[in-house]
Amino acid sequence: MTTFVLAGGCFWCLDAVYRTLQGVQDVVSGYVGGTVADPSYELVCTGRTGHAEAVAVTFDETVIPADVILDVFFTLHDPRQLNRQGADIGTQYRSAMFPADDEQRALFERAIERAADIWDGTIVTTIEPLTEFYRAEEYHQEFFAKNPGQGYCMAVAVPKVNKVRRAYAQYILAS
Repeated sequence: MTTFVLAGGCFWCLDAVYRTLQGVQDVVSGYVGGTVADPSYELVCTGRTGHAEAVAVTFDETVIPADVILDVFFTLHDPRQLNRQGADIGTQYRSAMFPADDEQRALFERAIERAADIWDGTIVTTIEPLTEFYRAEEYHQEFFAKNPGQGYCMAVAVPKVNKVRRAYAQYILAS
């Protein structure tokens, strides 16, 4: 199993998308890249901790290639938006990748290069050191699955899920 830690806006959307993919064994929403130990959602939302909302995606590379996991990341969010995704604004919503080792760093760098071939404009996704990953509060875990009719989920997460379903149909779990 391989785990990537990725930040691309609200972690609810990343969680919702990655849970639809074959080979994904677990998705944990959390906070990474900051300076405060064991931060709360409320504290991270102030933008003063340096943390990003992120997911730790654990997947089986014999079922879904690492490059697909990363290309999905660049499909489901706009990597040209600095410290935001749509109406979610702040450094906690930045586009960032947190490699566990040099091999992951190289994979992430290649994924950014592929994304630059697809997106017009400058990719602002950063590659940052993987600091401690703090699991978010329980109500954030599997948020979309537990709250599919919630307004944010309907307006923001559903279009992202549908976009990935169209682009990566061969990797979508059967319903």
